Amino acid sequence: MRIIGNLLWWLFGGLEAAIGYFTGSLAIACTIIGIPVALQTFKIGLLCLWPFGAEVKDTESPMGCIRIPLNLLWIIFGGLMAWIMHIFFGLLLFITIIGIPFAKQHFKMAKLSLAPFGKDVSLNL
Repeated sequence: MRIIGNLLWWLFGGLEAAIGYFTGSLAIACTIIGIPVALQTFKIGLLCLWPFGAEVKDTESPMGCIRIPLNLLWIIFGGLMAWIMHIFFGLLLFITIIGIPFAKQHFKMAKLSLAPFGKDVSLNL
């Protein structure tokens, strides 16, 4: 079922969104200071590429208290808009019965796109 869900996701815009996240990640990674942010956009793009069967977990990395300021900067400089976009499309898809599984994937991406520092994506292929 995961394969069918991912194929339908790709067909109806998930592949384009993943390519957008990966392109933005490469553009941000061109600057040395943007590499941590590029890693987070790559993480969201990976989730956008394989949403069915993927899980978002808190990491056990030793980031400590730097996670909070980085997430605040992330929210100010684009994370809020990504969150709003995923919530909007999730609500639109949730209206229909057939769109509920896809809406759940958008809500999963919204959770990650609001505060990606300190979270990890695990793909269960």
